[in-house]
Amino acid sequence: MGLYDEVEIEDMDWDQEMHGYTYSCPCGDLFQITVDELLAGEDIARCPSCSLFVQVIYDQEDIVERFGKKAERLEEGPPAIAVT
Repeated sequence: MGLYDEVEIEDMDWDQEMHGYTYSCPCGDLFQITVDELLAGEDIARCPSCSLFVQVIYDQEDIVERFGKKAERLEEGPPAIAVT
């Protein structure tokens, strides 16, 4: 299996516990995508119970504005580690 559908993020439900969005899967479970995944540029919400996934349609700038600038830090790479 594979891509089930394309879903606007506005049509997904916010899940405070997982700090992300969910959307009903035909298998009875939920497609899931976290804010960290969205900030990293990920656009695929996966169902943990089957092989289906949906492509999440969203504006990266809206996510960064709402949840912070973590995406910019990810692009910069990990912080340098001082070696003495």
